[in-house]
Amino acid sequence: MKVFYPIKLCMLLLFALGALTVAAQTGSVSGKIFDDANMPIPGATVQVVGTQMVMPTDANGNYKFSNLASGTYTISARYLGFTAQSLTATVGSGNVVLNFSLKPDLQNLSEVVVIGYGTAEKKNLTGSIATVNSKDFQKGTITTPEQLIQGKVAGVTIVNNGGRPGGGSVIRIRGGASLNASNDPLIVVDGVPFSGSSIGNAPNPLALLNPNDFETFTVLKDANATAIYGSRASNGVILITTKKGGSGAPVFNFSTNNSIATVIKNVDVLSADQIRSYVNANGTTAQKALLGNANTNWQDEIFQNAFTSDNNFSVGGSFHNVPYRFSAGYLDQQGLLITDKLTRASGALSISPNFLSNHLKVELNLKGALTESHFANDGAISSAIQFDPTQPVHATNSFGNYFEWTQGAVPNPNAPRNPVALIRLQDNNGKAARSFGNIKFDYSFHFLPELHANLNLGYDNNTGYGFTRVPNFAAQSASTSGFFGNRKNSESNIVSEFYLNYAKNVSSINSRFDATLGYGYYDNTAKGYNFSTYKGTGELLTTPVFPYSLEQNKLLSYYGRVVYTLAEKYILSGTMRADASSKFSEDNRWGYFPSAGFTWRIIGEDFMKASNTFSDLKLRLSYGETGNKDGIGNYDYLSKYYANSNTGQYQIGDTFYNYYSPAAYDPDLRWETTTTYNAGLDYGFAKGRIYGSVDAYYKKTKDLLSTVNIPVGTNFSNLLTTNVGNMEVRGIEGSINFAVIQSENTTWDFGFNVAYNKRKITNLTLNPDPASKIGAGDIAGGTGTTLKYNSVNQIPGAFFVYKQVYNAGGAPLEGVFEDLNGDGIISTGDQYFYKSPDPNLTFGFNTNFNYKKWSVNTVLRANIGNYAYENVSSNFGIRTNILSPSGIINNTGADFLNTNFQTNQYLSDYYIKNASFLKMDNIGISYNVGRLSKVNNSTLRISANCQNVFVLTKFDGLDPELSSGIDYNLYPRPRTYTLGLNVGF
Repeated sequence: MKVFYPIKLCMLLLFALGALTVAAQTGSVSGKIFDDANMPIPGATVQVVGTQMVMPTDANGNYKFSNLASGTYTISARYLGFTAQSLTATVGSGNVVLNFSLKPDLQNLSEVVVIGYGTAEKKNLTGSIATVNSKDFQKGTITTPEQLIQGKVAGVTIVNNGGRPGGGSVIRIRGGASLNASNDPLIVVDGVPFSGSSIGNAPNPLALLNPNDFETFTVLKDANATAIYGSRASNGVILITTKKGGSGAPVFNFSTNNSIATVIKNVDVLSADQIRSYVNANGTTAQKALLGNANTNWQDEIFQNAFTSDNNFSVGGSFHNVPYRFSAGYLDQQGLLITDKLTRASGALSISPNFLSNHLKVELNLKGALTESHFANDGAISSAIQFDPTQPVHATNSFGNYFEWTQGAVPNPNAPRNPVALIRLQDNNGKAARSFGNIKFDYSFHFLPELHANLNLGYDNNTGYGFTRVPNFAAQSASTSGFFGNRKNSESNIVSEFYLNYAKNVSSINSRFDATLGYGYYDNTAKGYNFSTYKGTGELLTTPVFPYSLEQNKLLSYYGRVVYTLAEKYILSGTMRADASSKFSEDNRWGYFPSAGFTWRIIGEDFMKASNTFSDLKLRLSYGETGNKDGIGNYDYLSKYYANSNTGQYQIGDTFYNYYSPAAYDPDLRWETTTTYNAGLDYGFAKGRIYGSVDAYYKKTKDLLSTVNIPVGTNFSNLLTTNVGNMEVRGIEGSINFAVIQSENTTWDFGFNVAYNKRKITNLTLNPDPASKIGAGDIAGGTGTTLKYNSVNQIPGAFFVYKQVYNAGGAPLEGVFEDLNGDGIISTGDQYFYKSPDPNLTFGFNTNFNYKKWSVNTVLRANIGNYAYENVSSNFGIRTNILSPSGIINNTGADFLNTNFQTNQYLSDYYIKNASFLKMDNIGISYNVGRLSKVNNSTLRISANCQNVFVLTKFDGLDPELSSGIDYNLYPRPRTYTLGLNVGF
């Protein structure tokens, strides 16, 4: 035994040395990711190439890979908007420090962007597509997501629906292509088509989405990009991707934005002293006696400074190599109108596990929101403009002690109601819940990894309920002795999509093939509940005929796309989608929507390789067709009967039955179809520091879904929704981006976009008639007075008015108009089309300046050539409004002093004013404090922001930006001051 002891000892020493050697040969790689301004980049992706070791940088841009065996490794770092970088590290014992400095990829040519049912590199796109990432979003108090990209994309206009909390916006891509059908773009969130239907008891459908969860917006503008969505894509498509989890340890983030919103401008009306002076000079003794002693600014009485707090928390990372992200948000927003309020609680969850050695990728997205709203009575706005400023807010009476004009013991039916009472004595509450999400499976076949099978199962459900209560003593409800009514509605959308995608590079012929073939099924069900209504005293007012209404429609789709790339220079693409909608009869159910596109990457040609001028040059040509069905009801091709109200009943015995009336219908209803041609040029200069694009397009819509007059007796009504007419849209749009400064401590860049868009109706009747016109918009005050019309060779919704005659001093002469047809009399034959709400040109400008830890940014927008109708002046600006024959005194707009009209001149072109404008939407400053503690990685960023900074315009009304073109009862858009804090840890 003793003989072998030295051998055992030697063996033990050898094992110990081996273990020490192994231990010595295990090391780590750590470092930091910086941008070109030497600022750390949190959330950058770092990977040990060839392994599954991937992690995001922490809040200070740090990363670390531990327990690496000795050897040489390639480490890559990448971040959206920057050029990826790879460095090598030789690992032995200890730690290797490897820092990265990422340079901006100014043009993002290698950026992968989302397209319909797939992705593509930006440099290989054949359609007109624009992407806005989170770093470029609008800043400040943003309550609905579309506001994030306002002014950022050429050809996309986003007009806020006034300042009501969560009020949403009117979104138009290249002006819209329909008359009666919807002009709203299709919005797709993480692969789920978003229902744009209004949600009862919520201010707007988009108000139930939390903008803080959104990562990118991709706008598909031409038919080559949108035709893959077929029947829902005539007005463009907006694809939204939300934030996802990364790898590694959890990263926490908390942000809070707190703001004060103020009224920028009131409608210019006469003061109390001006009213007293006018009445004393022109009124009768009885009218003079009606004057009060108060000096009430009614607009000040109904508006307030509004506070908003928007708080968001998120955590993202990976757990056992499963990326996840969870977020929660709470918004508490007051409106400018007293009592107006919106609260929103939201949550989102994203999980992205991989299975089968990464052959199966699963993505689960769930989002939900609950909103509670108190809707202030916005009818108080027009009342505040008109109400006598010499009267007090309160008076001792039976109408809640609010001053009211009376006729005997009851409110005067011809008088406006007290604006404050309209708000304070109406309780209008709503609650809404929305949940939507999907689960996506992407399977790469083991035997053919280039072939992927994709399954997308999604849903979008919402429910809204609320009530309105007006007490029986309120003057606003004197005729019904108060009011109480409930309301409830729900909607459900089911999405089922499956497609195969095959992508293959064939090096022998220097080609790439990318083919997609898919199927989709979509089911929409909407239910509206009908409730009895009651007087404030509890007495039954009305009883519904049916307890609820039910609407359902389905869409079945087949679609395909082929993209062929030759030598990375020549790209051909083609798509086809076939849609069948239950909104049409079996004979017209199917619509077919093809597209084709060609891209020539000129920069890839040999004669361009030696160029020091261009960094990118690409020509795009495309053609495509898309459809629209949203201008009709679910069963408009069938004969339907509607129950009349309870006032139209007949009696059999002791039972009362409602009458039923037939509705007009067209059994031959078919798809509205838009054909689009697009030519585009993408360019880059100065090594990518200057880049942008220019596009020209032509759209023609045929078989317009429109409601037209028909001869009496030919159907069950003199109005019929049918396919009639054509419309053309022509436009040019361009953008330029310029990196002015790119240095170690300072960066400065700006972007500018411009768009020209012109719409024209080319036919509007079943039998072509160049003189035909259809009413497209009435105005307040003149009952049944139609101001806007659709007519052949005119812009949709153009103003149809009389040409005003002026005196030598430039003042309009009351009731004096030009005899345009020369027949010696003034009649409707002398009306003419004059201007429209459509702007000729739209502009957007944004810039961002960074110096060390400081950042300053701003966004400006402008419209040129849009006109608006001053309905406030035309309705209230007359002598008989101030000195009303109804035995009251009213106020009026200040423009009355310029006209001194005795009676309304509603259709005078005097009231159509140039509403061109330049707006500074946003200006903000922020400071990145950086790391707060040496113990942990917590960071702090502080920001201050002002929205709606200024407006330069000649327009005399409240706001020149009006999607309808009619200035009346507009909820003011506030100026908002925001202080924000963002903490990462």
